[in-house]
Amino acid sequence: MAKAFKDVILRRQPRLRSTLGFLAAAAMTAPAFGQASPPSSEANDANNPLTPKITVNFQDQWAPQLYNSNDTTNAFLFRGLIPSAAFGTPQLFRYTLPVTTAPTPTGNTTSIGDLNLIDLFPFKVGHTEVAIGPQLTAPTAGKDETGTGKWQAGLAVIVIAPQKWGLLGTLITWQQSFAGSRRRLDQNNLAFQPLILYNLPRGWYLRSTATWNADLQRGNYAIPVGLGLGKVKLLKSGTTVNVFLEPQWTVSRSGAGQPQFQVFAGVNLQFPMKR
Repeated sequence: MAKAFKDVILRRQPRLRSTLGFLAAAAMTAPAFGQASPPSSEANDANNPLTPKITVNFQDQWAPQLYNSNDTTNAFLFRGLIPSAAFGTPQLFRYTLPVTTAPTPTGNTTSIGDLNLIDLFPFKVGHTEVAIGPQLTAPTAGKDETGTGKWQAGLAVIVIAPQKWGLLGTLITWQQSFAGSRRRLDQNNLAFQPLILYNLPRGWYLRSTATWNADLQRGNYAIPVGLGLGKVKLLKSGTTVNVFLEPQWTVSRSGAGQPQFQVFAGVNLQFPMKR
């Protein structure tokens, strides 16, 4: 069953990218019938990674230019959030499954990447929202080039400070390999994602959310800076549709193959919780 699911995903990846672009364009240009322009608080909820709603994200990270390389990379991310109150404790279960296109000596190859799971425990410090929890990455990649071949574990921290004009926050993750293929390199990675979102009229917003990555095992890193545009729409059913496009430029880096320029785009869906 897993092999069949993988084969279907791989066959449909070009269609998935086309669908993502179509959905984004449709949501941007669709008439307002049956929809409402959200106020700032609801726009903040749509962009807040700690909003306790069932969330499904279709996102794509495309890097057409790499330093010291003529290669390109792409990662289509199927990502989501599931709120729960297991054992009487509020939790936010976050998952990410990528379909990755990576360079090889004979050209690019595409396959499913490593599955990442995070279990967040949210709480508040004054008006600031905080969530901390463990993360686990499983070596589910279909090919060596699209994954690490290692089991990894670590921690994730999210801090969000809602503002009347938007959101300020950060997502920090760290993980280190502890098992897996002995012929693959050990992993020790840190990621820091600043979140700056500024609300505009009629559901539009500006965003800067590029992720800074550091390979602590080998001393490589990349620090990109992004500036993009998004739009939030509330459907009559209560579902929130959030589409965005964010170009990102790397301003500092170490190590070959780091992205020089990349484009992060996505369609995020939030579904109302039944009471």
